[in-house]
Amino acid sequence: MNLSNLKPAEGSVHKDGKIIGRGQGSGKGGTATRGHKGAKSRSGYSKKIGFEGGQMPLQRRVPKFGFNNVNRVSYRGINLSSLQELVDNGAVKKTVTLEDLIENGLAGKNDLVKILGGGELKAGLKVTVHKFTGSAKKAIEAAGGEAITL
Repeated sequence: MNLSNLKPAEGSVHKDGKIIGRGQGSGKGGTATRGHKGAKSRSGYSKKIGFEGGQMPLQRRVPKFGFNNVNRVSYRGINLSSLQELVDNGAVKKTVTLEDLIENGLAGKNDLVKILGGGELKAGLKVTVHKFTGSAKKAIEAAGGEAITL
């Protein structure tokens, strides 16, 4: 081994292409690959999200409509068929409370619950929730149950 055959260890030297902006002699000086003039050639440039080069951005071209009612009260709808399933699975016996629905994953703990008239109810249940539709109330009472509003 002598000075003529020394070389760095395999993988220890990384040459990541040409370094730019270090004088004309390097071949990548002057504009440093940014081209002449324009916003993109300046320092500190960052394009705004949705900027389309001065053309009216899509987000401003599209018509806006509607509004969100801040006083809206939304209920978690549960069909009669779901209550019948609970009875069939043995999850509830004669009474269905809000706690039963939360335990069985039909409602969240902060939900307002409304019983809807979808499906069929054969069991006579005493149901206690926030609201009922007219058809649901009729069906529950027709099956020999009771609809109690919280």
